[in-house]
Amino acid sequence: MLRILQSQKLYQPFVSNRHALQRRTLASISNDLENAYDVVIIGGGVAGVTLACSLASSPSMRHNRIALVEAMDLTGVRNWEPQADNYSNRVVSLTPGSMGFFEKIGVTKHMALDRANGYRDMRVWDGVTGAKIHLDAALLNGSGHKVKENTIAYMVENLNLQSAALKRLDECRAQGSHIDLIQKVKVAEIEKKVEDTPPKEGLDLHDWPTVHLDNGRKLKARLLIGADGINSPVRSFAKIDSLGWDYDAQGVVATLKLDPARPNNTAWQRFLPTGPIAMLPLSEGYASMVWSTSPSTAKALKNVSSTDFCHLVNAAYRMSHVDLKYLYKQIDMNSFKSACDIAEEYNWRESVAKKSLNDQEILDREYSLPPQVVQVQEKSRASFPFKLRNSESYVADRVALVGDAAHATHPLAGQGMNQGILDVECLAQLLERGTVEGQDIGSIHLLRQYASERYVRNIMMISSCDKLHRLFSTDAAPVTWARSLGLNAVDNVGFLKAEIMKYAMGIEYTGEFRH
Repeated sequence: MLRILQSQKLYQPFVSNRHALQRRTLASISNDLENAYDVVIIGGGVAGVTLACSLASSPSMRHNRIALVEAMDLTGVRNWEPQADNYSNRVVSLTPGSMGFFEKIGVTKHMALDRANGYRDMRVWDGVTGAKIHLDAALLNGSGHKVKENTIAYMVENLNLQSAALKRLDECRAQGSHIDLIQKVKVAEIEKKVEDTPPKEGLDLHDWPTVHLDNGRKLKARLLIGADGINSPVRSFAKIDSLGWDYDAQGVVATLKLDPARPNNTAWQRFLPTGPIAMLPLSEGYASMVWSTSPSTAKALKNVSSTDFCHLVNAAYRMSHVDLKYLYKQIDMNSFKSACDIAEEYNWRESVAKKSLNDQEILDREYSLPPQVVQVQEKSRASFPFKLRNSESYVADRVALVGDAAHATHPLAGQGMNQGILDVECLAQLLERGTVEGQDIGSIHLLRQYASERYVRNIMMISSCDKLHRLFSTDAAPVTWARSLGLNAVDNVGFLKAEIMKYAMGIEYTGEFRH
């Protein structure tokens, strides 16, 4: 009870009549305060826990009552301990801008930073024409931006981020922040019954959403935030439509062990007609792979033998798309065994490619390509469908959406998570400002400023990724000629590549609310 009464941000603004309140029973007051929160966040994924950390870390927001609701048991995530030479296949590419935000809110000090691998070099090329672009963060030296260790991005496991954020929440709670983690319960229903007239005594909750949990508890939210994914119940409650479509493509992910004789500090991406394949460095000798391809090929890649899978990944970076198509057709879709020896086919084609080259040319060719994959981590292969979504609005009265609840994009640029973190940063800063100015943080008039700041920027990223996907998902001659010309032209213009990197690295825009 003492903790409840100390929550002045909730208690004081909504006592409409102090004497009337005193006449109410202690049980009635306790019940109102116990179940009423300034902010209720639905969803304990990276976006949800990051937003909770940001609010709990803020001097102006930390005394608000905040609830984070998650259906899963997060105890195992909080207690996650990294295992040497074993990586989760759920990995994100975080920009320096996103990492700077995590540092600002106190999350990075709880991360296993030896598992946050920064890389400065990225090589992208067209699998049909061979046109390429080489991005090196060293190009930004002298540009006026302080880029720590010339890092383009950091590869970090989702578990690493979630675990660190949950530990930071524990730390904030110990320091006096009023934040409750409500886990292992699902949202059964969300409703909002607006009374014609506010109550004459007690807390004025007449237009606050009510979150019904499946354990019978009801939470009242001055501001309800949906960080609950692409099928967001919060978005459905707010009657906000989500527009977009599903791609006829899936992403196959896996953790790869690479040739130890090769350095592993470069991200590699090759655009094939069926979609791009990306190999991103996790540590010396290990990389995370995302291979965008057709659903049928994705099914085959998940189920072929580990030896065949490794050869197919190597072939995807070294062979023509015609040869790759031939290899796919050799795989029986029932038994997932190949009609030919894939290893023999791969080695023969490699020998032909090197036949006319001298030793130096062979070495140059090898270092222009990713390290050979020698092994795939057991049980790390999985797939997921690609979707494009954008909500008609990111806000409604007393409701805001962040991350996948608001938008989803094709992962070819690796910016989905970073866009969600920018949502979180922008919304948190706006709520801090609103609190300092004494505004109602659930008011649609305040929340619209978050929507106007993030909506256009997210649309730009979603649209850019979609156009890139369509541009590279064809081998039609006129299109391949045009994109080849464009890639080579950009590769020869240093300042243009620098501008592309600044945008991709999150240093062109920090997520800060402008006012």
